[in-house]
Amino acid sequence: MTSTTSQYRIITVCTGNICRSPMAELMLAEAFAAEGLTGAAVDSAGTTAYEAGRPIDPRASRLLRAHGIASDQHVAREWRAEWFQGRELILALDVDHYGWLRQAAPDHASEAKIRMLRSFDPAVAGRDLLDQGIEDPWYGGHADFESTWELIRASIPGIVGHVRAQLQRLEGHRPGDTGQRVRLIS
Repeated sequence: MTSTTSQYRIITVCTGNICRSPMAELMLAEAFAAEGLTGAAVDSAGTTAYEAGRPIDPRASRLLRAHGIASDQHVAREWRAEWFQGRELILALDVDHYGWLRQAAPDHASEAKIRMLRSFDPAVAGRDLLDQGIEDPWYGGHADFESTWELIRASIPGIVGHVRAQLQRLEGHRPGDTGQRVRLIS
């Protein structure tokens, strides 16, 4: 996770946490940094322990590195139930992850946090969940990882906009906040 003091925490979820979800995590972290959204943090996990403890898939790492994003610190991990309470937005990378998360959610508030990552992509937002999934590139080659990159990338502006709005909402509701903003001039 990029910050322990973040106001808005997001987690991306796929199967083994070595391809899709770490790509989404790192791409989002890069976008949040570029937009100055210091109140947002993102991490990732897998619905299974198949790959727990392993690094990101080398094909995903090469692709991220080609776009200037480091991935050498990633270590795959399995989803933990307490993250339903510890995250404000839970992004499923495919329909099976979405279904698994919804079934595992302990309450309606947790269920409401779960969204398909591509529900933020204007090209498929509002369409059937099956149209919003990102297939696992692990079984394919370089072109499959490129496709995954493109599908995640198309969702990032929508996610950034959503997070910006949520952070502004949180900023406006601090205890003792008068609602006045002071602009410092240097």
